[in-house]
Amino acid sequence: MMWIFWFFVGFGLTVAGGVSLIIYLNIIPVGLGFVDYLIFIKDKPESYLLLVGVLIITCSCFFYPSD
Repeated sequence: MMWIFWFFVGFGLTVAGGVSLIIYLNIIPVGLGFVDYLIFIKDKPESYLLLVGVLIITCSCFFYPSD
């Protein structure tokens, strides 16, 4: 039952990180290029929530109890 808790935690982090990355796409029309966007999101801590969430989801699915 604990694996489903971690799955939902990972899902929440993935959603939060994905939404923040989509919101940060609004800086591209300002005149910055895609490389500048990548440099900009590299310094934002909420950008790493997507990666951490996907890692937690993967681990919770990998350690799913098989009866």
